[in-house]
Amino acid sequence: MLRSLHVGNYVLIDSLEIGFPEGLVIITGQTGAGKSILLGALELVLGGKADASLVGSHGETCVVEAEFGVDGYAALQEVLVRNDLEETGTLTIRRVVNRSGRSRSFVNDEPVPLPVLQELSQLLVDIHSQHQTLRLADPSFRMSLLDHYAGNGDRLAACRVAWAALQEARKALSEATRRLDSLKAEKDYNEALFRKLDEARLRDGELEELEAEQKQLAHAEELKEYLNASEEILVPSDDRAPLTAQLKEAGKQLSRAARFIPALESLGERLESARLELEDIAEEVSETNGKLDVSPERLEQVEDRMSLLYDLMKKHGVATVAELIAVRDRLSRDITDSTALEEKVEELRKEVDAAAKAYDRAAKALGDSRRKASEGFGAAIVDSLAFLELDHAVFSVEIADAAEGPAGRDAVRFLFSSTGKAPQDLAKVASGGELSRIMLSLKAMMARYTAMPTLVFDEIDTGVSGSAADRMGQLICRMGGDMQVLAITHLPQVAAKGQAHYLVTKTDDVTSIRPLAPAERVQEIARLLSGSVISDAAVANAEALLGISLF
Repeated sequence: MLRSLHVGNYVLIDSLEIGFPEGLVIITGQTGAGKSILLGALELVLGGKADASLVGSHGETCVVEAEFGVDGYAALQEVLVRNDLEETGTLTIRRVVNRSGRSRSFVNDEPVPLPVLQELSQLLVDIHSQHQTLRLADPSFRMSLLDHYAGNGDRLAACRVAWAALQEARKALSEATRRLDSLKAEKDYNEALFRKLDEARLRDGELEELEAEQKQLAHAEELKEYLNASEEILVPSDDRAPLTAQLKEAGKQLSRAARFIPALESLGERLESARLELEDIAEEVSETNGKLDVSPERLEQVEDRMSLLYDLMKKHGVATVAELIAVRDRLSRDITDSTALEEKVEELRKEVDAAAKAYDRAAKALGDSRRKASEGFGAAIVDSLAFLELDHAVFSVEIADAAEGPAGRDAVRFLFSSTGKAPQDLAKVASGGELSRIMLSLKAMMARYTAMPTLVFDEIDTGVSGSAADRMGQLICRMGGDMQVLAITHLPQVAAKGQAHYLVTKTDDVTSIRPLAPAERVQEIARLLSGSVISDAAVANAEALLGISLF
């Protein structure tokens, strides 16, 4: 229940601190006193729209804070736990709006995102505004009323879970089917590309080797000439002694000279090292020269192979053979994936069928429950309307098939007739006063079947007067026995009900609210009866309505 409300610098409210008791709380005030502003402050703290126009003239921010008693309210505790908020018997919600229109939200002094605040608020307060009768045209609102009456919470949750699973399975199947269609459309082309790459027997590093070999083969004759010349110097073909033999002889002579000049010994050793190195060089030059192939046929083979590799790289938009190998492997996977994906699509089809059957069961259970409850729902509303002096009213619930969705496959219509004749669509045939009584009947039913701790009525009695208004007051008072009800009203018959009565006033463009003492309450009821000039008869009538006498 709402224990207290603090409002600071909100529109025409400078500062306001008010506490509320349990049961039925009546709120009255002259037109323009600011009852709608007070209600707006409550809607703001519960997560309503915030903008800069809400900030009053006495500061840069407006602050609205509400304190609720929430002992034993399991659904609310679950939301608190899920959002890492402190669990206590008291819940304090605060909303701060600055001049830029930006707002901040706090729960038990912890900052929270607005959606979390709104989720909590939906479990705390149900506000019925003057224009909420328009919601009777909303299919989801009608459905929620019937589901609450039928106790369909678990069935509805199961249906939503089944629907989500079905949608997920359908999405997976759609994506796999699209991928498979794409692979099939490209399969022949991909297979042709793969065959060419596979037949090419690609090897990483091959192109570099071919380029080096091509360079040698293209200049083979020139290279032969150079190597022959080098070999002729190192190992002459005529009777001249090889250069290495000459170096060996020079070494011997230095060795003899070293007997007289010891320093020459090291020169002889160096010359021997040079001779050995030169012999290795001569062998390598001779070996290379012997292996050098002057072969136009091999050159043609190498250049053809290089041309093939270059063409493949150009076709596939790559720069290396390694990248070509990656393309070949990807094509191989795609071709293989096509077969694997066909099997996956079949598995997904089975999953969709299973999910569809599960959804069918959940939707059918929900629909059966709704149809079973619809008759009792309509009868309960008829009884309530009869109490509210619509003696001949007929109210029924029509359930038709609708497109499947998270809430099942049903569409709910409310049919109404005030004369007992064939009922028609409620939104088209009910008058303003009839809609007020119907909405009150629906809210009274909701109060019995939900755990909503606080209900706010903003002039739900519009268009109703006389004894029917008194009956509405009785019904609202009866609801106040089960929950906290705040009723903003202009009707004395309603205002006389309940134990607590608050008056909203405006002085010098500043709105305030205060509880009324018994004598003040008589005067306020008398004002509602007779207007600004309060007669003795109006006072006597007010006393009679309140069941008290001041004299």
